[in-house]
Amino acid sequence: MSFWQLTIPASADTSDGLTNFLWEHGALGVVEEELPGEPPRLLAFFPETASATGLLGAVNAYQTSLRSLGFAVASDSAQITPLLDGDWAHAWQQSFPPIEVGERLLVLPPWDTPPERTAPGRLPVIIEPGRAFGTGHHGSTEGCLVLIEEALCSLRAPAEPVLDVGTGTGILAIAAVKLGARSALAIDVDPDAIAAARQNAQRNGSADRISLALGGLETVPSGVRFHLVVANLLTHTHLGLVHEYERLVARGGLLILGGMLEGEHRSVADALRPAGFELVMPRIVDGWASLLVRLPNLA
Repeated sequence: MSFWQLTIPASADTSDGLTNFLWEHGALGVVEEELPGEPPRLLAFFPETASATGLLGAVNAYQTSLRSLGFAVASDSAQITPLLDGDWAHAWQQSFPPIEVGERLLVLPPWDTPPERTAPGRLPVIIEPGRAFGTGHHGSTEGCLVLIEEALCSLRAPAEPVLDVGTGTGILAIAAVKLGARSALAIDVDPDAIAAARQNAQRNGSADRISLALGGLETVPSGVRFHLVVANLLTHTHLGLVHEYERLVARGGLLILGGMLEGEHRSVADALRPAGFELVMPRIVDGWASLLVRLPNLA
């Protein structure tokens, strides 16, 4: 035995918090899995040196704290099982099959090759699953990818640079340049995310078209505006960035926001309206909402 697999029932409300908690406790990988007819769950992989009882105790204590805060926590208990050497890698890889997104994209991990015979004409976006968020398998990422395709088809100047706020693995910036954007600026406050995005940009042959910056929106030079801004963040973060979005989106430009639970996107759309943004369309995938909004030209 070389590894532990920890299986934890999850929900849309608790998945992100549990995922961060597992990384902080030394997980080698974390997968969100949704099987037909079954509730969602997280699979986390740990080295054999980790204490199985310690991990279960920590997870149970964390779930108890979530429950006390009013979060809906599944009643099923976490389970931990041993995996033989090599089996954990197989289990990890099986959780990230190639997926077709929208009309033109094929998202796949680096250990797969594009299935040309089954996906003719699709653009491969190669993403290494890791600590940074964004593999294309989560509803919020998929929704953003579909809207990026819609946006770049509708913009009069689709080749203009794109801004990706909170880039994670870099998947949205990479997809944007593959779909026709001239270049992209991708920013994130997490050094791990910047490192992951840099590696993924290189895997996709896009490193020369994607600029990466460690930091928040203060890294964007004053006065610079973009015809397309994308941000796959949480609802409360979007609400706090409304005036920044107004500053960054060019007149006639588009803004794509992801990471909101279904229903929460309405409050974000309402908050954007006084800043002049108009809703173009929402996209709901697996209970997660993404928004495409426009900042109209001045009359």
